[in-house]
Amino acid sequence: MSAVQLGAEETPRTPRRTASVDVVVPVHNEERALPGCLQVLGEHLGEDWPFSWTITVVDNASTDATLQVAQELADSMPNVRVLHLDRKGRGLALRTAWAQSDSDVAVYMDVDLSTGLDALLPLVAPLVNGHSDLAVGSRLAPGSRTVRGGRREIISRCYNAMVRWSHGARFSDAQCGFKAVRTDVIRPLLHRVEDDSWFFDTELLLLAEHNGLRVHEVPVDWVEDVDTRVNVVRTATDDIAGLVRVARAKIRGTARVEGLPRRPEPRAAHPSAVLAERENGLLWQLVSFGAIGVVSTVLTSVLYAVLRTWWPPLLANLAALIATTAWNTEANRRWTFLQRGTSGRVQLQGLIVFALYYVVTSGALLGLHQWAGDPSRGLEVLVLVVSSVVGTALRFVLLRSWVFRAGEGREPSC
Repeated sequence: MSAVQLGAEETPRTPRRTASVDVVVPVHNEERALPGCLQVLGEHLGEDWPFSWTITVVDNASTDATLQVAQELADSMPNVRVLHLDRKGRGLALRTAWAQSDSDVAVYMDVDLSTGLDALLPLVAPLVNGHSDLAVGSRLAPGSRTVRGGRREIISRCYNAMVRWSHGARFSDAQCGFKAVRTDVIRPLLHRVEDDSWFFDTELLLLAEHNGLRVHEVPVDWVEDVDTRVNVVRTATDDIAGLVRVARAKIRGTARVEGLPRRPEPRAAHPSAVLAERENGLLWQLVSFGAIGVVSTVLTSVLYAVLRTWWPPLLANLAALIATTAWNTEANRRWTFLQRGTSGRVQLQGLIVFALYYVVTSGALLGLHQWAGDPSRGLEVLVLVVSSVVGTALRFVLLRSWVFRAGEGREPSC
């Protein structure tokens, strides 16, 4: 083939720069697992990988020889570097490594390589071409294949269901150790993520969706590492506290992050998407209202049992309800219906709803005394609890459809 000669006014084209990918592997006391991980990962990236790449090992305050092993591997392998932190925490490791990375795309991968590497390119590609801002591997998405014990399967599904129900999240698996981010997009968001441990992933994804970033999900092949060191009870407790904290940030407006790209809203939402959004909103209201109602019912029952020692049933019930209704209404305004403030109309309607609730519960107590004459204190409390459940259902309907009508004084949507 003959060479093509350039004309006098033509200049050679500058080759397009290849996208760069930084694969971050956080480790803590992994001196035995690390060599095999880097060998397999390095071989995979060295075979027809279309982008320039780097592997960053983040040593999280290891107390064994992990740091020394990592440095020796970095000296003997191409494109491997080591970052050492004096404090433990997976979230801290990812925040630090991603913030310092000079690559276009940063990836997070567990050292046990539980996730099949065939999903790595599908994870990165939507970020390189600009379609998405974050990408996550999912063990629960259609097409995924997962091998793990029943206990972890139940815990994982329950946790991810909780994330979707409480926040209306659209991703299916928050904690799979297989994620990728566009570094130029994610940096402003990293400063807002507070968690340094296992909840980091969930918080990052919730804030990303809340701020309009696009999250791409990839089904993966995943095999459980039986040598996991995760404290399930403590992690679950921290995760629930984290979900509450992020919900509060959304309601207060502090979850909004400046400097992030705003993707255009679709011209017309698909009816199924609108329906899903409404269902998520109703589900959040039911969960929040139910939790507040349980606390209110317990408080009312305890106060009634105490006040009943001195006062007749109707007066004791009235005093107990008045003591708890103010807190209940305010909690539902803030948490359930996400209202910014109150008005005279809302206060008046709230009093009417309270009066109806009182009629239901007091009517049940009057009916009990008409039927049983002089019932025991325990039976009175039981009837009060049952009637409170009925009154609570009526209260929810009235608050949702009348007092706090949709769209009036709402905070930014969760």
